[in-house]
Amino acid sequence: MEILACPIDKHHPLELYIFEEKDEIVEGLIVCPKCLRWYPIRDEIPEMLPDELRKGPEDLPFFKKWKEKIPEKILLEGKPFNIKSGLQKKPLNPLL
Repeated sequence: MEILACPIDKHHPLELYIFEEKDEIVEGLIVCPKCLRWYPIRDEIPEMLPDELRKGPEDLPFFKKWKEKIPEKILLEGKPFNIKSGLQKKPLNPLL
C-alpha cells in the first residue's frame, strides 16, 4: 500500500478497507482521501482504472454489496460513482 498512489491526482498514501480476507485481500476498497475516488479490490486484484475506463454497471454491484462497510463519505461523495450520482435510481416501472 505504501507504494500505491491515486492514478488521477497522484496522492498517497491511500486508504485501505478490507471486506473479505483469506491469505490475501479478496475483496476491499482503496480510497484516495484527497479526491475521494474509490477503487474496488475484487478477486484479490485492485482495479485502479481512470474514470473514463470505469463502468457503473460493473462497479455498482460491488458498491451495493459492501455499502454497509463503505465509509459514508464515499457512499455520498465518492467518485466516479456514489449514491447521489443517480446511478442507483429505481426503475420507473416497479415490475422491472
